Amino acid sequence: NNTPLKFADEFRQMREAEGGAWVFTSATLSTAGDFTHFAIETGIPEAKAGTWESPFNYWEQGCFYLPQLPPPTNTIEHAGRVVDAAWPLVCAAKGRTFFLCTSLVAVSKAAEELRALLDHAGNPYPLFVQGDMPKAALIDAFREHGNAILVGSMSFWEGVDVQGEALSLVVIDKLPFAPPDDPVYAARSDALREQGKSPFALMALPEAVTALKQGSGRLIRSETDRGVFMLCDSRVADKPYGRTILKSLPDFFRTRSLEKALEFFRSPQAWHKTIYRQ
Repeated sequence: NNTPLKFADEFRQMREAEGGAWVFTSATLSTAGDFTHFAIETGIPEAKAGTWESPFNYWEQGCFYLPQLPPPTNTIEHAGRVVDAAWPLVCAAKGRTFFLCTSLVAVSKAAEELRALLDHAGNPYPLFVQGDMPKAALIDAFREHGNAILVGSMSFWEGVDVQGEALSLVVIDKLPFAPPDDPVYAARSDALREQGKSPFALMALPEAVTALKQGSGRLIRSETDRGVFMLCDSRVADKPYGRTILKSLPDFFRTRSLEKALEFFRSPQAWHKTIYRQ
């Protein structure tokens, strides 16, 4: 009851009262280069918008692996399938992995599955799980070990900077759409429908794209970083809106082949020669 459905009017009034020039910069303001969602949310449709190329060579520095996992993604079993599908890459990366989940339930299930696999393998890599210690302490421990696995929910999708080989694999369990039963999301959706507008097109999809860009952005943090981004949600390939999502992501080399993704870690020089023949 206390959460405003929108703050655009109040924000516009504040800008007008403050005066001056306002500049907003971020890697996640647009959806496939379109700033409409951000402009509507902030009440600045008259803003001048622009984008600039990244200094990173994503095509050579990163690989986007989309495994062919069966639906649905909204079950507890999906988290187990994600861990099983990612385990060969975790081993190839020698740990150095973020598992970014869209719910705390998925965090618990993924951690449980990883503990079992690590125990069976003789615990070659340390495992850190959200809740074990404060967020900053978890990130520090992850960096210090250099071969760790960290499992976290949405709070780890942004504001986390791990440069170098310590983070070489980022696994995301599914597209980060807001839960439809979230009361604020439901109220905002109803308000848009009353205006004859599409909640999915104007809210759900842009917000999911923003969150996904933030999550995938944990991987490449400098001009020398390299790694694999693994998204365990085939809707990106199967649904019409997948094109918008793919257009919004970094220009990684893309594959649905596990062997090709494994080659990224096993034979870096050979892999770079191969991608230019694709």
